[in-house]
Amino acid sequence: MKFYKHFILILIVLFAISNCARRGNPSGGPKDEDAPISIKTVPAYKTVNFDKNEINIYFDEYIKLKDLKKNLIISPPLKYPADITPLGIPSKKITIVIKDTLVKNTTYTFNFGESIIDNNEGNVLSGFKYIFSTGNHIDSLSIKGTITDAINKKADEYVAILLYEANKSFNDSTIYKEKPIYVTNTLDSLGWEISNLKKGKYHLLALKEELNDYLFNPRTDKIAFIDSVISIPTDKNFKLNLFKETPVFKTSKPVEESKGHLVFPYFGDAKHLKVEVNLEKSNLSQLSNVQFLEKEKDTLNYYFSTDKKLDSLFFTIKNNDYSVEEKVILRSKQTDSLLVKNNIRGTLNFNDTLIFTTNNPLKEFKKELFTIFDKDTVAVNFDLKQNGHRALLVLFDKQENQQYHIKVLPNALTDFFNQTSKDTINVNLRTKKKDNYGSINMAIHNPSKKAIIVQLLSLKEKIVAQHLVTNQKEVAFNLLNPAKYLIRVIYDDNQNGKWDTGSYLNKQQPEKVFYFEKEIEVKENWFVNETIDIK
Repeated sequence: MKFYKHFILILIVLFAISNCARRGNPSGGPKDEDAPISIKTVPAYKTVNFDKNEINIYFDEYIKLKDLKKNLIISPPLKYPADITPLGIPSKKITIVIKDTLVKNTTYTFNFGESIIDNNEGNVLSGFKYIFSTGNHIDSLSIKGTITDAINKKADEYVAILLYEANKSFNDSTIYKEKPIYVTNTLDSLGWEISNLKKGKYHLLALKEELNDYLFNPRTDKIAFIDSVISIPTDKNFKLNLFKETPVFKTSKPVEESKGHLVFPYFGDAKHLKVEVNLEKSNLSQLSNVQFLEKEKDTLNYYFSTDKKLDSLFFTIKNNDYSVEEKVILRSKQTDSLLVKNNIRGTLNFNDTLIFTTNNPLKEFKKELFTIFDKDTVAVNFDLKQNGHRALLVLFDKQENQQYHIKVLPNALTDFFNQTSKDTINVNLRTKKKDNYGSINMAIHNPSKKAIIVQLLSLKEKIVAQHLVTNQKEVAFNLLNPAKYLIRVIYDDNQNGKWDTGSYLNKQQPEKVFYFEKEIEVKENWFVNETIDIK
């Protein structure tokens, strides 16, 4: 009996020990939603006469640094990046080692943006700053404003706002070669503010950069600028309007795509671009060629044909005053076969045109090898029209609620290299009833009779249709697919029928644009009436 009691006692003790040693997460209790807190900085926050090269920032809990390169803004910018640790591991301390020579009598700001988060829950310590001065006081002035995009409805995120001192050393080339004296970033907001500034006169700009080096690269970056010098202090809010300017024209090295096809890349306005072969250097008497721009890719396509075996060609590339010579080594042995595609599958809308496109330039087509029949097998009258070098339009009157079968027989198309289309092409399309579409009528109140362009856009800002307007009192967008649309109005100041961007060197702002204040929903068999006030 005594043994039995001892056995029961041992089991109870073992069970108690097991429960005490059990590992697991505690249940219940509120989730930690508090951001980390900085409890001490060495040197102290807003230290004056700063002469150290190391800063330590201590927190009340373990933190991590996330997306530091994207978030951290150091103003004024340092020539040599500071070493900041830890990266990727939790710590209760951030250490900053400065490897640059600091400017005298200047207030420095390290703005960590959204990069400091607690280790467990990821709570963000938003907008944390460490500030010090190499002089005997902390500068306290500031300026603020907003960012817009010159042509798009929404501005980019992470735009850099730059301030340069308006002194004798500043000129038009400064922003290409030198970093600003002050900088901040919009992060994910359209608003911005630069703080801890000293009194003075400044040039104000903004850059949406590719390299994030605070230097303007016209080929890749967007820019915004205020026309006049600004004085600080000021209570004014500054609106910066970002645009991508047309860079100074320049070409890159030509590339051989295939036998008989060269591509000449370029930057800038290529309106008068022309490529001329140097027959003498190329050891030729003549060279049959076709050349045309492919603006979406900023390239000029050059197709050539000759019976003579060539290992190289010499060219002169000209565009207004620009002229450069290039040599192209020819290695390709095979010409691209002719490929034919069409742009529409399934439904043919009344505002659409069926287009056959080719990869090589189209030399000729035979209409007699094309046929179109409706659903009752009745032949449909049509016309064919070449559009550019690689597109053939199929034009015919579209009827409601109809079906069309388009057949293209072999050898109907011939390309620049005298290759013909090999296969039979069959395209089946259908139309809907006109009641399945809707319309938008825009009344235009334009008392000053300014030249404008009214554009209908998809929600992705792709142009669906547009009207050039001078004296009209209304415009109509008819036979629209049910969807939501945007209306964009461009002030066409030079009346050239398109939006013109700006130029920093010419101190030219882009043509003004505004968006209708709301999305317009088009429904089936529905007419939407709206009014635009042009100011």
